[in-house]
Amino acid sequence: ILKVEKPNRLDKYIADNTDISRTNAVNLIEKGNVTVNGKIRQKKYILAIEDTIEIILPEPINLVLKAEDITIEIVFEDNDLLVVNKPKGMVVHPAPGHYEGTLVNALLYHCGDRLSSINGVIRPGIVHRIDKDTSGLLVVAKNDGSHIFLSEQLSQHRIMRQYRTVVCGKISQNDTINAPIGRNPKDRQKMAVIANGKPAITHYEIIKNFNSQLLVH
Repeated sequence: ILKVEKPNRLDKYIADNTDISRTNAVNLIEKGNVTVNGKIRQKKYILAIEDTIEIILPEPINLVLKAEDITIEIVFEDNDLLVVNKPKGMVVHPAPGHYEGTLVNALLYHCGDRLSSINGVIRPGIVHRIDKDTSGLLVVAKNDGSHIFLSEQLSQHRIMRQYRTVVCGKISQNDTINAPIGRNPKDRQKMAVIANGKPAITHYEIIKNFNSQLLVH
């Protein structure tokens, strides 16, 4: 269930505020699995502030993923969740062209059926994701209760994410970037800063400046 915070198209709002892609959002809408204030609406329906969106996810498809004995670094684990240090180069969940060697394949080996089912068979336990070429900590839900709780914390911006990165250019002071992010209109597989995107605030702190001449080959 989503409470609308700003007017937008129904399909776009779902894609921007959940882990559901816009294509899947359209499919759910066309199948009547999405209601706005209790009524079925079309994908182009313009939402109003305080509208309530309810999404009914279909039963998981009958797809069997292979549990693989892949070494993963688990930095924390209890009965409800685990935190994995995902390495650079590993895909988080299966997708066309990547049905093996993913983090999910490794989690299935480690956890068996002790993963949440909310995101279906393709993404068991996956609450959020990071890009293939990004390394870092990923929280995985081991049951539906923890999945719902973690999703709410993410949607309410109560979870802070910290990253370390190397950037080109000269940065002289700590600052804040406040720019809305959404699907890139020219490439739906990428994100970009757009006028009507989802609010995104990044506070950055300079750890170290390098001599730029050392980076030139």
